[in-house]
Amino acid sequence: MEQFKINYIRIIFLVLFVGVMMKGTPMLWLGIFGISLIAALFFGRIYCGWICPMNTAMIGTEKLTMKLNIKLKNTPKWMASGWLAWVLLLGSAAARMLLKKVVGVDVSVLLYLLIISVLVTFRYKPEVFHNKICPFGVLQSLTGRFAYFSRKVDPMKCVGCKLCEKTCPSGAVVVFAEDKKASIDSSLCHQCLNCTLICPKEAIDYGKTKKR
Repeated sequence: MEQFKINYIRIIFLVLFVGVMMKGTPMLWLGIFGISLIAALFFGRIYCGWICPMNTAMIGTEKLTMKLNIKLKNTPKWMASGWLAWVLLLGSAAARMLLKKVVGVDVSVLLYLLIISVLVTFRYKPEVFHNKICPFGVLQSLTGRFAYFSRKVDPMKCVGCKLCEKTCPSGAVVVFAEDKKASIDSSLCHQCLNCTLICPKEAIDYGKTKKR
């Protein structure tokens, strides 16, 4: 039931995104993203897990790859440092301003990124696009790391089964070999509930972090 509600919210925002793009007002969506950057300081990266149209499209794509039995690959070495996301961020911003100034055309990169996210997910695990390619994701990680509220693990309940690690779309959950306990990186966590819903010991919930 919870997963159904989450998917329902994602679809609503996806429809809203399509409407915004059809009306030719991409700045409105960028405004929503801007607000979410500030919100991430308090509530974590809720934009990435609940609002982002690219994430919603990628969820559907990943399910399709599973049905087609396509084995997705990990992050390639040349992309590991995350430099590509910054290049795309700066490059898309510069290209948009240049095109608007030279030819008077306001080009939005949102639709292009949506297509790229789907194509990448046919070859690589979702965390590759989320963490190494998406220019919006790299900005969300900057504010998300300081989130006042985030997903967290109760070490007293955690049994190190790694189900949460396997289901996390952004690689935010890691079970350490030393103590067999899971830990969640708020800078990567999408607050999507995947780990919470799959945990057999109910060891993961949403609450205040220990950073403040």
